[in-house]
Amino acid sequence: MKRVSRSIAGPDPTCIGDTAQILSLKKRKIAPEFVSLHTMASEVEEIKNKIAESGLVSIDLKDFYLKGERVIIDMKDHLFEGLILKEKDFRAFVKAEDWTKYQNKFVTITSTADAIIPTWAYMLITTELQPYAKKVVCGTPETMETILFHETIAAKLQPEQYKDKRVMIKGCGDVEIPVSAFSEATTLLKPYVKSIMYGEACSNVPIYKSRSESV
Repeated sequence: MKRVSRSIAGPDPTCIGDTAQILSLKKRKIAPEFVSLHTMASEVEEIKNKIAESGLVSIDLKDFYLKGERVIIDMKDHLFEGLILKEKDFRAFVKAEDWTKYQNKFVTITSTADAIIPTWAYMLITTELQPYAKKVVCGTPETMETILFHETIAAKLQPEQYKDKRVMIKGCGDVEIPVSAFSEATTLLKPYVKSIMYGEACSNVPIYKSRSESV
């Protein structure tokens, strides 16, 4: 059985400064990885201080993500031979289906088939879902997220609270955010703020500056 050696990332010995640091650490019997973690923590704290000193207000759009189960109804599953939607058969399905299972869910009605789906079919399913689902959207899962973000940002951002502020809209995160959400937030904020930036305090792109800010 082969052993796999694992190393913990520390200072880069190819750098003169890091080599000197390692020698110094060896004399004091301090592990390089400890200093690496300490350095990382110091850098994070430095970034936080820069944000505070600059007067930047950070907005993370992931805070506008609506939690809840997403489900998809694919009209492809109700086509005759994958080509045609028969009204009689489709109405029978609608009548027999237990629509309560979509209670409090975000439902996307879509079609992954290369076939023409009549508009009334989407409408028929929507009428059954309406009493139970949190939201019903005809389109793609991406369409659903775009609409949810737009509605939530419009309802909860309250752009007037950022009047005369310098705003940083965060660009990195663990939630996938539609590009349109960033556009929506920018549109709502622009009439109130002094400036808008995108990214992080350590690396950002200027988006907008008011005339007073540019002077």
